[in-house]
Amino acid sequence: VDPSKIEAVSKWDTPRSAADVRSFLGLEGYYRRFIEGFSKIAQPLTNLTKKVVRFDWSPQCEESFQELKRRLSTAPVLSIADPTLEFTIYSDASKMGLGCVLMQQGKVVAYASRQLKPHEQNYPTHDLELAAVVHALKIWRHYLYGGKCEIFTDHKSLKYIFTQKELNMRQRRWLELVKDYDCTISYHPGKANVVADALSRRSYGQLSCLFTEQDVLLREFEQLQLEAVKSTSAAGGMLTTLVVGPTLRERIVAEQPND
Repeated sequence: VDPSKIEAVSKWDTPRSAADVRSFLGLEGYYRRFIEGFSKIAQPLTNLTKKVVRFDWSPQCEESFQELKRRLSTAPVLSIADPTLEFTIYSDASKMGLGCVLMQQGKVVAYASRQLKPHEQNYPTHDLELAAVVHALKIWRHYLYGGKCEIFTDHKSLKYIFTQKELNMRQRRWLELVKDYDCTISYHPGKANVVADALSRRSYGQLSCLFTEQDVLLREFEQLQLEAVKSTSAAGGMLTTLVVGPTLRERIVAEQPND
């Protein structure tokens, strides 16, 4: 990421109120797909935005604040999804939140995570694991719908979820959603190894020589404010520079604390 494009974040002053925290998280949230475990890292800051919580900037909040700025400054380059290839999802759940990784051929396409809602904290483990699967299918529907995907979970019972006879209403509702997709659920032992395996295969790839023959990709880059600079070679169609920057609104919001 070009440092000049994220200067508004890297030089963001320490929040002094819940409103300041919301403003910062709003900007960071725009780039959450580039940051693994975003919701877990941001949890101390998210807690400060609750109405019943007194604003107290603790060392944990400062650590979260600095870590989010650092993560964005060193954000990994994600692979461009290929709709002709099969997707792989690694999902996981804990009592703190849900997390999942979308991959193709061993390369990371996107990360997704969120904190548990208050009522979800009472869910049994197998329901939380299924909730992580459903979360992945919902958030990446535009990638997965109509194509094949394989979902890996570390909870073995989910492998047989489609053949179980006794299901509660919540599980039945979720299974109806899962059946809309051409997916298989497989068991992947070792929760600690799932993310490690996903990130250890040089998952971030290289975009210094990215070829594309689809004009729609360049239009999507434009909508996301990703400026694609073409090569001057006769072949053309090669991205030699990929610039990521905040929107005009985000830059204005970022500078408001200095007014």
